[in-house]
Amino acid sequence: MPIASAMSDGKQSHSLTSSHARKYKLEFPSGVLKILLLVLFAEFCAWAYQTTLPPPPRKLGSPDGLPLTSPRIQLRDGRHLSYKEYGVLKDVARSKIVYVHCFDCSKYQDPFAFSASPAVIEELGVYIVALDRPGYGESDPDPKRTVKSLALDIEELADELNLGERFYVAGYSMGGEVIWSCLKYIPHRLQGAVLISPAVNYWWRNLPSNLTNEAYSRQLQQDQWSLRVAHYLPWLTYWWNTQSWFPGFSVITQNPAVFLPQTLKLQQS
Repeated sequence: MPIASAMSDGKQSHSLTSSHARKYKLEFPSGVLKILLLVLFAEFCAWAYQTTLPPPPRKLGSPDGLPLTSPRIQLRDGRHLSYKEYGVLKDVARSKIVYVHCFDCSKYQDPFAFSASPAVIEELGVYIVALDRPGYGESDPDPKRTVKSLALDIEELADELNLGERFYVAGYSMGGEVIWSCLKYIPHRLQGAVLISPAVNYWWRNLPSNLTNEAYSRQLQQDQWSLRVAHYLPWLTYWWNTQSWFPGFSVITQNPAVFLPQTLKLQQS
């Protein structure tokens, strides 16, 4: 009996020791694992946040910045707006136009200056000032930009250049959206407005939904997704158009499908 009892006590002791060991092995790693998972999750969130941020703008002007190639005005908030003048002198002009460029362009891509005949511009007495939108070309970014802000920038530019009480505004493609803002926020300053193949906001409530739905459905699938991201998750726009997992905006990825067959033929000829 003593031997059996000792053996039984030994088994019980071994069982208790094994049980404590199992508990120790289960409890200790689980706490460490939670901490590791938390650290990894925090690292992932930090990385993901960084990928949504665009790089800082390049510095312009002396002493250590990129050279400036055209004049700029300083706006009330301290930012600079770059511009270039075309056509006849504004003092003798019969029509004064402020031109807003499209996406991925600048003040140098002005169809009035390069597509219109200089003789026609001279005959009609047209003065054109093309600006670099904030963050483009040689204009400073506007971290507080809104739908209204660029319209007010244009008004300030017109006043700095002494364009008079009223002037024309013209916008091409995404520059056309800025013209909508001018029509809404500075209509008292406009002599007229020109929309050249304008981009539209498919979520504007005042546009007929049947037309916007039809126009939206005709966009490339990758552009439909890009527009959804820009509308519903604007803070993801930079990441969406720079990542390689999904196709971004067709203009950025240079997808030839955005061109008409006739245009492609001209480009290949």
